[in-house]
Amino acid sequence: MSARAAPAPPAPPADRILDILSVPVTDMTMTEALDFIESLFTTDAATSHSVFFVNAHTLNVACDQPAYREVLRSAHCVYGDGTGVRWAARLIHGTRLRDNVNGTDFVPALFKTRAGRGFRYFLLGNTPERIERAAAFARREFPGWELAGHHHGYLDDRSTPAVIEQINAARPHVMLVGMGNPLQEQWIARNLPRLRVPVCMGTGGLFDYWSGDLVRAPRWMRAVGYEWLHLLLRQPHKARRYLLGNPLFLWRALQARFARRAG
Repeated sequence: MSARAAPAPPAPPADRILDILSVPVTDMTMTEALDFIESLFTTDAATSHSVFFVNAHTLNVACDQPAYREVLRSAHCVYGDGTGVRWAARLIHGTRLRDNVNGTDFVPALFKTRAGRGFRYFLLGNTPERIERAAAFARREFPGWELAGHHHGYLDDRSTPAVIEQINAARPHVMLVGMGNPLQEQWIARNLPRLRVPVCMGTGGLFDYWSGDLVRAPRWMRAVGYEWLHLLLRQPHKARRYLLGNPLFLWRALQARFARRAG
């Protein structure tokens, strides 16, 4: 008797996929996204699935680097993060995104709402000192999950295989990779075939918050879509990204709108 095949992992519904500058963005509420990611933990657990969050800067990089755009397109699921992506969805598709599914809010929500279910996580990224502090924060903040391990993100071709062995041996359900864009998505895509982690998620600067090096914008500022301004004041070295990148992104979204209407 042949072995029964493992159930196929769920995929985002086709009618929830919006093409934003040639990247397929999944339009879900936060609650729907939490349910969807949890479902990946329990179906076909031997297969690794990549989950990314894209904002205006990420999509600008994807426009300038076609190879990176293909990395984003290869993901199992991509969520829209921030005001810029919401504006682009309205400009290009006339659609209001159901929610702002950003990694900084999504991961804590996942850990709090799925606590006590035996899930494990692994942290990969940032400096040795900061990832230690981020891991200590996560242990305190999310006691309903088990920290399976953590490792800094300064990896090369020689050190990566041993770290992948460490990750696989730890058997996490989800791995959070915080190396910044585009490095974290490229690292996940390149190593996904060797990983045995149901969900590999690029989380950007999440570990900077967890390590205490960066403070979130006030809730009211996040609610009105101006968290980017708070980040600009905290990280002035990113001025070019916001002050030049945001208008460029909106111009690209307008071009995509005109092209879509012309087609």
